Amino acid sequence: MDKIKLEILGLSSSQSQSGSFALVLGETPGSRRLPIIIGMFEAQAIAIEIEKIVPNRPMTHDLFKSFAHSFNYSVKEIVISDLKEGVFFAKIVCDNGMERIEIDSRPSDAIAIGIRFDAPIYTYEKIMSEAGIVLSDEKEDEDISELKKPVEKSSSSGSSSTPTSKSDFDKLKNMPMDKLNELLEKMIQNEDYEKAAKIRDEINRRN
Repeated sequence: MDKIKLEILGLSSSQSQSGSFALVLGETPGSRRLPIIIGMFEAQAIAIEIEKIVPNRPMTHDLFKSFAHSFNYSVKEIVISDLKEGVFFAKIVCDNGMERIEIDSRPSDAIAIGIRFDAPIYTYEKIMSEAGIVLSDEKEDEDISELKKPVEKSSSSGSSSTPTSKSDFDKLKNMPMDKLNELLEKMIQNEDYEKAAKIRDEINRRN
């Protein structure tokens, strides 16, 4: 079965499900998008790796990477392998040079681990045909989280963090660089990686 390569296009707070985030994957090449609703903890794990923010303590997905390296395994690819009753399933494909194994996973965990290994992400045509959407050029910036697409089962991580409001981040635009850097360090120390990523975005925008 031919696989379709995907790339991460965006990660934003879901307006349809409180405490959840919309992870948007895009077909390459192609115009179809695959939105998946994921939990806050997994969203943070993906965001901090994309932003290259180093946490004070290893997160669960970092531990998986360290564990795999200890046994000479690497992650070769992530495959969003199935869609049943509106729930996505994924596989983490690992290899140690002698054998290849597939580990069942939720897509959010699989992607959070995969990006730590620079592993490509794939899915199948059947899934893209059933759950993918096509955005026109005019609607490329539309809030995909509003669309009613199949979702991943919610996380049971128990995270109590809440997304920061847009008005809070509007204040970042008027904050001097030295204060931004101080705030970034504070957020990292507090392990509030969602806010840290937003602050990093503002710093990078100015640079």
